[in-house]
Amino acid sequence: MDSTSYGTLTRQVGLMREMQSVAHNIANAATAGFRREGVVFSEHIAALDGPAGSLSMANAHAREIDLSQAPLTQTNGTFDFAIEGEGFFLVETPQGERLTRAGAFTPNAAGELSTPEGHRLLDAGGAAVFVPPDATSVSLAADGTLSADGQPLTQIGLYMPADRNAMTHVAGTLFDPGGAPEPLLEGTILQGFVEQSNVDAVAEITRMIEVQRAYELGQNFLTQEDERIRAAVRTLSGSS
Repeated sequence: MDSTSYGTLTRQVGLMREMQSVAHNIANAATAGFRREGVVFSEHIAALDGPAGSLSMANAHAREIDLSQAPLTQTNGTFDFAIEGEGFFLVETPQGERLTRAGAFTPNAAGELSTPEGHRLLDAGGAAVFVPPDATSVSLAADGTLSADGQPLTQIGLYMPADRNAMTHVAGTLFDPGGAPEPLLEGTILQGFVEQSNVDAVAEITRMIEVQRAYELGQNFLTQEDERIRAAVRTLSGSS
């Protein structure tokens, strides 16, 4: 197989990964707290002996997470929290601490605020957020201070990954910070709101069509290249 075919094949693999990423974005366009992902293409060039000179191959292993603000929806839920601006909530999972923008929490049997999957919300000190079961009024200040019946309980922490490029999407709306997350000293949390997905469904569908067309063009090229090579072999071998 010549270098042109190798280059096209690597491009096809990258386009397939991007198609999967776009499809995942579209499927989560209505998932609260979801962050859009994109595929980053890079090019690797290697020197070759002979007339070809070099071999160029595409690589699409890296993913880019879109951290732009998504629309906020008012729910009036006591334990629905939304971050305005930068920052993530920190939750405790069996696999370790994870970041999330999904702020729909409920008290578990122990009175600790948890995600629908049962992951406990952590405060600015890294401890679980506890709400007394007999509290008649729970309020949240913009700086994250949580109070029950007028008495401060704790401050919900906001965090950022130490290296944004090291953060990876692990499942649903959870992200692995890629190291110890850093506290965000300034941030705004709103009570009675949830943040929606930052996926633009129309833009993603448009991109899906573009990727599909690019993949089809690459496939047609590989088919034509295969026919050209077969014709050259038949000619050189003297067969019809």
